[in-house]
Amino acid sequence: MKQQMLKNKYYILLLSFSFSYAQSLIKGEVKDLNNESIRSASIILKDNTGKIITYTYTDEFGKYKLNTEKTGQFVLTASSLGFEQKSVDVTIENNNENKTLDYILTPKVTEIKEIIIESKRPFTIKNDSIFFNADYYKQGNEQTVEDLLKKIPGLNIDANGTIKVGNQEIEKVMIDGDDMFEKGYKILTKNMPVQPIDQVQLLQNYSNNKHLKGIENSNKVALNLTLKEDAKRVWFGNINAGYGLVSENRYELRGNLMNFGKKNKYYFLTNLNNIGVDATGDINHLIRPYRFDEPASIGDDQTANTLLGLGFDTPNLKQKRVNLNNAEMLSLNSIFTLSNKVKLKTLGFLNTDEVDFFRNSFQSFSVGNTTFTNTEDFVGRKTQLIGFGKVDLTYDISKNKTFEYTGKFNKTNEKNRSDLLFNNDLLNERLNANNQLIDQKIVYTNKFKEKKVFLLSGRYINEKTPQNYSVNQFIFSDLFSENANNTKQFSENKMQFAGVEAHLLDKMKNGDLLELKMGNQLRIDNLNTRFQLLDNQTSLSSPNGYQNNLIYTTNDLYLSAKYRFKLGKFTLLTQSDAHQLINQLENFNVKSNQNPFFIIPKIGLDWKINEKNKILTSYSLNTINAGVLDVYSGFVQTGFRSFSKGLEAFNQLNSSSAILNYTYGSWGDKFFANTFIFYTKNNDFFSTNSNITQNYSQDRKIIIKDRESLTISSSIDRFFKPIKSNLKFNLGTTITNFKNIVNNSDLREVKNLNADYGFEMRSGFRGFFNYHIGSKWTYNQVETTIKNNFTNNMTFLDMSFMFSNTFNIQMQSERYYFGNLDKSNNQYYFLDIEARYAVKENKLTFFLSGNNLLNVETFRNYSISDINISQTEHRLMPRYVLLKMELRF
Repeated sequence: MKQQMLKNKYYILLLSFSFSYAQSLIKGEVKDLNNESIRSASIILKDNTGKIITYTYTDEFGKYKLNTEKTGQFVLTASSLGFEQKSVDVTIENNNENKTLDYILTPKVTEIKEIIIESKRPFTIKNDSIFFNADYYKQGNEQTVEDLLKKIPGLNIDANGTIKVGNQEIEKVMIDGDDMFEKGYKILTKNMPVQPIDQVQLLQNYSNNKHLKGIENSNKVALNLTLKEDAKRVWFGNINAGYGLVSENRYELRGNLMNFGKKNKYYFLTNLNNIGVDATGDINHLIRPYRFDEPASIGDDQTANTLLGLGFDTPNLKQKRVNLNNAEMLSLNSIFTLSNKVKLKTLGFLNTDEVDFFRNSFQSFSVGNTTFTNTEDFVGRKTQLIGFGKVDLTYDISKNKTFEYTGKFNKTNEKNRSDLLFNNDLLNERLNANNQLIDQKIVYTNKFKEKKVFLLSGRYINEKTPQNYSVNQFIFSDLFSENANNTKQFSENKMQFAGVEAHLLDKMKNGDLLELKMGNQLRIDNLNTRFQLLDNQTSLSSPNGYQNNLIYTTNDLYLSAKYRFKLGKFTLLTQSDAHQLINQLENFNVKSNQNPFFIIPKIGLDWKINEKNKILTSYSLNTINAGVLDVYSGFVQTGFRSFSKGLEAFNQLNSSSAILNYTYGSWGDKFFANTFIFYTKNNDFFSTNSNITQNYSQDRKIIIKDRESLTISSSIDRFFKPIKSNLKFNLGTTITNFKNIVNNSDLREVKNLNADYGFEMRSGFRGFFNYHIGSKWTYNQVETTIKNNFTNNMTFLDMSFMFSNTFNIQMQSERYYFGNLDKSNNQYYFLDIEARYAVKENKLTFFLSGNNLLNVETFRNYSISDINISQTEHRLMPRYVLLKMELRF
């Protein structure tokens, strides 16, 4: 209790300190020679070096107010379009002065042939693009591009590095207009140094195909980083190296080497660490970028699925706290402009990682008359090697014709193992998994008229996912009569995909848009699984009903017609997709066929009330064809005590969905709000008929009628200029109900309610102190014949102290609270501190970095489902202190 009181006092002291500093006030008004007020005049305060300290604009009465906590000699400049700029020297001796400075501006009389306006605002808006001045948002403690983006209002970067604008993830992050990583942009944002960035450009209504700009109806967004002139056409980079002072064998090494010329661009980077840093993000976004309903995106949703896993789960904490890694990453990326018409992009990526997992869990199962508990002590290691290569070739045949080729190759090898103490039985699990992907794609684009575009795309994918799994114990004596002492499970899915698609877009003079799309997609899955019971290395049997050898072929011939009507402030969307499927299933040489035909209609209505208020709606009927993991007939071991099987039959599932999205505000507004509502009604859906015992569980897929899901998410952003802080509120909830069968019970209904709500506030002071504070609550409820629920909370406080241009300190603190754990284990506190000292600015910097300084060794969380309640304790990254050095060149 005493320790808790001290921690609370610590938080109160820091919060009170953050709002206690004084500021000087500069105010006045701006008029012309006729004594008329000049509205929207720019008022900028600069220091003697010309650096902008702060700025504002005059109101409708020509009046302005500026606050600053700095002292010394300054220049205050007033300017407005059509008037001569006027500057006044200002001296501020202490932090509580009030000064009044009025301006009378004289008209500017010049003979102008061309007008170029360079705005000094922190951001400017031009058409669909927003240009953020990077230097304005830099506070001096940023190291990577991701650190800078977190400080730009309106950009939301989650703990994994995903960048969103509102609820929508960005498409890519480019450098001077060239894209290297597509959806794998986290490699760039998590590693590229921030110093050379001049502007961050937010591109709205973005088109991945340049010929579709202004034609397709796009709500996509992308980022473009423009570089400072001294960072162009020269080699530059940095090396950041650190080693543990008072911790065992902790290290970090990061390196960036780049040259961004007009014709050629090179970006080489490496990252080696065992301090939990994830330098890549989700690597699948790089290997398999997915674009939904976009021209020429054929095959983006195709991947070979896997069935087995060791359950390397981690708690919902920052990655660096739970990622017990030893990672090495190297990426070589280049863009070559071979001629005015030909551009070649190459990407090479190599990543090795060795991640350790430690957890203890207690699970209480209660279904009908079946009640039991299981305990697990899990020690696991995941060793992974990924090699990925990609080539993009773009050939501009003419101004309006382009040919694009993309070739990708991926090879992933995994060796996973665990020592699992399951109810006092020691199990040794081994899982070797591989993935081999070859992906070829071509796209031909012809903009044959100003507002008419024709695209022809083709794609071929070949992917294999073999898995070998073994357990050195036999715990299935209730299932099999053999006197075995270990088991093995082999699984491999070989997938081939070939598709071709033609797409026509025709935008009318009145703004209407017609889209016609026709194509054919062929997918062949060869799923082979073998389950064996063994006595040591001798195979005793391969049980019937636990083997699969099937070939599942699906051919989809489709035609889509979409028309978008422009009716003043309203836009009406009508769409109809026709599909002729040819399905064939061959299981142990027994063939069956199905040839269903169906039509999917969709209607939508968008209402642009005004520049600030927008409403988007849509309603659609959907039909989904069953995949290979839905139709296999034999059980497959998917975990040390779990088996699953499909339906052994063709199925198409029908559903309907409705979307409502309301947005208030636009960039530059102090207030911005967004609400998203998504409702789904499944007429039929895949559920499970489960047989659950203490030592095993068997899940059989079944089809059940009627399932509903409702998701609501809202966010509100409000900028308070007097305190230069942005306040954000978030609210989200998901309500679902479905049905299943457990242990021969009657069909039972399961209701889930998940809700989260919270706030965060981030300052944007130009002085020595900044803060970022927030809190988030999560509520979970599961109801069957009984009801279980819990509420958790996470609160954080981050602070930045800029004592000078060469010395700063960053502090990050977090508090986690779990409502359903006992009081001795339901609260956890974390504290990280990093001090930075620049020996030579922009050349040599030293860091002293401490992580988990309160040395929280384990973390326990609580979860519920429709069949069990579990408490799990995870081992965390221990306390360490690193001395780091960064050298820029």
